[in-house]
Amino acid sequence: MPADKPSGLRVEVAYARPEKQVVLEVSLPEGGTVEQAIQESGILDQCPEIDLASNKVGVYGKLAKLNAPLRDRDRVEIYRPLIADPKAVRKQRAAQ
Repeated sequence: MPADKPSGLRVEVAYARPEKQVVLEVSLPEGGTVEQAIQESGILDQCPEIDLASNKVGVYGKLAKLNAPLRDRDRVEIYRPLIADPKAVRKQRAAQ
């Protein structure tokens, strides 16, 4: 490993509220996981409505597990639950 490259990971943790998006950058050791990034970012304190037991998470739009390992420059995303089923909404629009 080159001496000028810092060891560890730099990742973003993102969560979109209806009124604004929260994006925080965090540094983790090599082998850091999605859950570690979320915990380290402090986003759970800023957004108490997040429940990791029920909210889905992903990396760059692909669903991921909390124990999934991260790579440098990854973007961890925390997803809000859907308010309406997209299929039901399309069906309703088509019926009109």
